[in-house]
Parts: sequence; C-alpha cells; structure tokens
Amino acid sequence: MTSAPRPIVIIGAGLAGLYTARLLHAANIPCVVLEVRDRIGGRILSVDAHGTPSADGFDLGPSWFWPQAQPVMAELVQELGLDVFPQASDGDVLFERMSREGPQRFQSYPQEARSFRLAGGTAALVHAIADALPADCIQLNSRVTQLALEADGVAVHVVRNGDAITMRASHVVAALPPRLLAHAVTFSPAIDEVARSKWSSTPTWMAPHAKFFALYERAFWADAGLSGTAQSMVGPMPEIHDATTASGQAALFGFVGVGAAQRAAMGDAALTNACMAQLIRLFGPEAGKPRATLLKDWAADDCTATGEDRVPGGHPMPDPAPWVTGEWADRLILGGSETSTSEPGYLAGAVTAAESAARRVILSANR
Repeated sequence: MTSAPRPIVIIGAGLAGLYTARLLHAANIPCVVLEVRDRIGGRILSVDAHGTPSADGFDLGPSWFWPQAQPVMAELVQELGLDVFPQASDGDVLFERMSREGPQRFQSYPQEARSFRLAGGTAALVHAIADALPADCIQLNSRVTQLALEADGVAVHVVRNGDAITMRASHVVAALPPRLLAHAVTFSPAIDEVARSKWSSTPTWMAPHAKFFALYERAFWADAGLSGTAQSMVGPMPEIHDATTASGQAALFGFVGVGAAQRAAMGDAALTNACMAQLIRLFGPEAGKPRATLLKDWAADDCTATGEDRVPGGHPMPDPAPWVTGEWADRLILGGSETSTSEPGYLAGAVTAAESAARRVILSANR
C-alpha cells in the first residue's frame, strides 16, 4: 500500500502564495497555504472607513498596476474577469515647495503608461484567486516557526491558534519577503550563511512606509479642476493622490515621508493631525472635513516588517543568483515578490515569482 504524496506547503497567503497555489492546483499537485494573519492578502489590504477589510475598500497597501508595462498582471486580471478603472489624473496638480509659500498649481499632462486600479480594491484580486481554491487549502492564524529537513521532505512546525502542530511537506515555497523569512523562521540544518545574508539584506517593499487616507462625502477637489495629485517638499506627505473608489467613495491619500522611528515617537494622533493640516494647506478648508481618516504604518506590522525595515533600504533589485543554496536547495523555494527576476516588490513581481516557484515544483513532481 502506497501512502498519499506529501503536499507542497506554501508560507504566506499574499498574492504570490495564493497564485502559486492556483497554479499547483491546476496541475493537480496538492498544496496547503499557511498564513500567520487572520486574513488573506498579506500587504494587499483593502478596507472600509472603519479600517475593516471590505469588498469595496481603500487600498492601504499596493493599489496600482500598469497594464502596458506589466502584461503578466494585465493577463491575470483579465483571466479572473476583474473590473479595472484608470487612476484619476484629469485636472491640475499642486506643488508645495516651502512652508512660507502657498501651493503652486500646474497643468497635468497625460502619461504614456497610465496606471489602473481594481474595482473593489486590490483585495478583489486575491479573493478571486482564493475563491477558486479548495476550501481547506488556506489555513489562517498559522505561524510557521521552524523548518526541519528530513530524508524525504520537510517537517513544518506551526503554531495555530496557540497549538503547536507539525506538518510534513515534499517541498516548501516561502512566498513571503526573504528578510521576514530569515527573521521569523528557524532552520534545521541552518541555512547557508551566504543565502541568509542575501535574504536579510533584501529590502521588503512597503515595510518602511506608511499611508494616510482622508475620506470625504464628495471629491470636492475635482469641482475645482484639480486631479487630487500633489507633491510637497514641506510634508509630512511628499506625494498625494486621488483615492476615490470605482463606486464613487471619495478620498485622498498620501505616502507619509516621516521615518518609521519618528512616526512611532509622534504617535498616530499627532501624525494624523499633521497630515490633515497639510491637506488643508493644499486643498483648502473643505479638506478639513473628512468623514473618516485611515493610517496604516507598515513598519509597525510585525507580519510585514522587521527591525531592519525601520530604516528605508530602497527598492529590491532583480537578482538572478540562487536564493537557496546548500542542503536546502532541493526542498525550499523562495517565491515572494522580492525574489522575482522582474519588478520585484510590485504586484507584477509577485505574479512572476509565483509562476517561477510553481514551475520548479511541477518540474520536480514530474521527475
């Protein structure tokens, strides 16, 4: 009597992990996705005015993709039948050069490669993928603490809802940022120091950053002929954009330019007040009457960031060299967006990384 084949264990239910599972499921290869959070999506998080995950939400993580420049994303969105809409860009842009001057207004010009957003928020993408997977494929509240190499696979040690369990896998796909993997998971035998150093030195996209949203009853800036786009050398937000949803929920959002340590010292209330003061300077008194505000500091999210991410390290760069060497090379595959050979860190990078990881698993299964 032969035993059932060991499944593939995928760590992380972000876009890369879920898409890897989708590709393996299509190839009839059993897999399990383990996610430490109580939700899917990872850095993809679309929420309502209360900060609760929503099917018609504001994107606290990534929100844009560029169909012309990122065909892998365009093809996946089309395959899933998702609705998209262009990022609002009609109208003038504002520029704030110094605190003693008022904002300057400039005419905007059409971009060659226009960015698009997903109706319902970027979370629509991961939910469409997850909905097509078997019901027991995704296991939430599951923190992987250790991976132990065995003669015929990998022992995956997991803490799920406070209980310690051990799963056994033929291969493990780590679909999370390499730096987070190095920080959160121990290995037996230890990972080769060359590989571990590479993981730890790879920046995690979004991890050092924060986003602020102000939600309004209507897009009053559009009435004034403004696009909602602003740039500032004063801050605290150096870059601001229209975040109005496809359903018409009006909002402005900005990337917070204050460093992670200073944000922590200020506190959310003071930072919110500073962001609101900037919106009023730029867009006028009506900007001071939001129906709600949202602040997401990714550096304070321990499921995304480590202590190393409190200092911005730039964008991850494509690296074709192996991510896993030594004894683990045949059993462990890194498949997070940062490991992609094209556009690492972006949504498109997550898709490409997932395709690469799934291809390696499928080749191994067919040997």
